[in-house]
Amino acid sequence: MLANQNTQDLDIKPFPIVIVGHVDHGKSTLVGRLLHETGSLPQGKVEEIKAISDARGATFEWSFVLDAFQIERDQGITVDTTRIWFKSKSRDYVFIDAPGHKEFLKNMVTGAASADAAVLVVDVIEGVSEQTRRHAYLLQLLGIERVAVVMNKMDGVNWNEERFNEVADEVRIYLDELGLVIQQIVPISARDGDNLIALSGKGPWYSGLPLVDVLDQLPRPSLPDDQALRLPIQDIYRQGDKRYIVGRIESGRLRIGDQLHFYPGDVSARVVSFEGWNETTPQITATSGQSVAITIDEELFIERGHIAVSNTETQPIRTHALKLRLFWLAERSLKAGETLKLRIGLAQHDVCVESIDRIIDVETLGDNTGDHVARNGIAEITVRSRSRLVVDLYSDNPTTGRGVLIEDYRIVGGVVVVEDAIISGRNLTPVTHSVSQGERAAANGHDGGVLWLTGLSGSGKSTLAIQLERQLFDLGWQVFTLDGDNLRTGLGNDLGFDLDSRTENIRRASEVAKLMSEAGVVVIATFITPMKSDREMARSIIGHNFHEVFVDAGLETCEKRDPKGLYAKARAGEIPEFTGISSPYQPPENADLVLDTAVNSVSKSLEELRFFARQVLPVGTRKLQRAS
Repeated sequence: MLANQNTQDLDIKPFPIVIVGHVDHGKSTLVGRLLHETGSLPQGKVEEIKAISDARGATFEWSFVLDAFQIERDQGITVDTTRIWFKSKSRDYVFIDAPGHKEFLKNMVTGAASADAAVLVVDVIEGVSEQTRRHAYLLQLLGIERVAVVMNKMDGVNWNEERFNEVADEVRIYLDELGLVIQQIVPISARDGDNLIALSGKGPWYSGLPLVDVLDQLPRPSLPDDQALRLPIQDIYRQGDKRYIVGRIESGRLRIGDQLHFYPGDVSARVVSFEGWNETTPQITATSGQSVAITIDEELFIERGHIAVSNTETQPIRTHALKLRLFWLAERSLKAGETLKLRIGLAQHDVCVESIDRIIDVETLGDNTGDHVARNGIAEITVRSRSRLVVDLYSDNPTTGRGVLIEDYRIVGGVVVVEDAIISGRNLTPVTHSVSQGERAAANGHDGGVLWLTGLSGSGKSTLAIQLERQLFDLGWQVFTLDGDNLRTGLGNDLGFDLDSRTENIRRASEVAKLMSEAGVVVIATFITPMKSDREMARSIIGHNFHEVFVDAGLETCEKRDPKGLYAKARAGEIPEFTGISSPYQPPENADLVLDTAVNSVSKSLEELRFFARQVLPVGTRKLQRAS
């Protein structure tokens, strides 16, 4: 029922359209005349504008209907977005008149970001300008796919069909290359009102619809209800013993009973209720676009900027490096090495511009190289953050795949997420091997793979790993124990023990384990890996060769053993952020194997682990000794 209500609300809601184009191509004139032709202006407004124009000794212009600021009347340009409500016979609209002057592109971006479609105004006399192309590119960058194009000032070329076709073809080619859908290209004279609400008869060669009818045929964008759930957390409120998690659903659906995962904290809980004020009917579900207050069945650490997703749907990207497509707005140029704040949704991160990968030529859509991005430039850059970024690709989910760059509390750039830079790499060409994994397995007598042993310190991971390594080696297996402490003396010696450093350590270990397993080696990886998300990351990096083994011994058992004396130091405050004491451990929920070392002996657990290894890494064609 709520989904249907959402659709109905969408039908009633005014359709937002941004009017864009180069300065002096006639955007404000178009809107002002259109309001007049449809009777949408307040009574006496035209007479008021005429009186003001006469008092100033200026020629009456329809653009004065919108240009509310003194600077605009004096200079004849629009410097800020203006919102105008307008009604056709079919539906209501809100027009967003965006500035066309190059100096005010930031305001144009702000206006266009809230629109569902666009009208691109092109002066048929001047033709397609660089600013026209830049505005069109920004529409594509902001995810506005449908565009109605108007060829204005047709009276200035005596309604010449050849000139119309020449400019229309140029526009069509450019917008097609951007992937924008042209609803129709309409020849008009905004000043005279030709072809706005009815065909005027001028330019009889034009057989299309007047502009208003074209707008009425623009399809409304579909609600992102069928996408994966994304609920950015706006705030946490408390009332007595209850705690309410508040936010707006950007995509997907949410129901009571849904299991949610909260990033970047990597914790899960189930939705218990929706809370409302003065509600007579209990709410059981919500969809995209709705603001909600929910309660959950666990007392978790969640704060503003975190994001809730469904455990059963496509997960967001969790990374420390992103490739972004950028529109740079600041007066100064952007250079590699600079530190800015990246805000996506409600989360904000300090990021370093690692590289400027390519600069986009808006004239040709080709690539240029350079060491800086000038004002109003469009480029692709790579940024890196010490805190973990939780985002989607813009192509997958625009609402959680776009954001802004901030410097000194000012927005200096708009961005969309293009790639996970850690996964994608840059300028890399993978090398193929002349020996297949099947050949390696045949020669070794077993498949390569990773037995990922996770559990608290003192649970017995290293003991089991070292003894299993010995036994499998004696059987002729290619096997190696990859230990967390050993890795930190070399590959991870630059990392600390905070959450982000631990995640990076696991990423590096996963990459090493992946390469070794592809070489045919059985890798026994012993890492505490307390966070579920880090184990998921390891699984995603290593792939089908990843086998999670939970070495389960409770905190009390591990603390009694304390083979390295670490728990005693942690209790004494000598080791901050120690797993199990001052830092959480999230036990695996669906491990491939669970070994209860608090109950079973080492030999019993080792027997189970060895049997498991032979099941998931089967003996191949080469004859090996059999385990006793």
